Amino acid sequence: MQSSNSPQEFYIYVDIDDTLVRSYGGKRIPITATIKHVKELKKQGAKLYCWSSGGLEYAKNTARELGILDIFEAFLPKPQMLLDDQEIKYWRGMIQVHPISCQSKSLDDYREQLKAHLTKSFDI
Repeated sequence: MQSSNSPQEFYIYVDIDDTLVRSYGGKRIPITATIKHVKELKKQGAKLYCWSSGGLEYAKNTARELGILDIFEAFLPKPQMLLDDQEIKYWRGMIQVHPISCQSKSLDDYREQLKAHLTKSFDI
């Protein structure tokens, strides 16, 4: 099943805590490598959405604090439930990337990773 999104569109949801910022006691420490990476993905044409289990305002305020408010299309709370006919592990149009492994990747790398994921055979 093909996505209705054009091949050029690539939607990325970016988490806040331990992805863009790390908290240590009362101090918040920006994770500069990931921030630089998402800025580069935006330049390469990715549509970025920022979300957090802390809620929409928390996500937006943190992006503002980090100076990256303008790179995001929107801000969202993380869902507490997904109502879907498929388990997430079977979603053919989505890959998960850990922040530690992303710094040397480009948007084209992610497109290739998704393409490889789409060609996998899933036993449902």
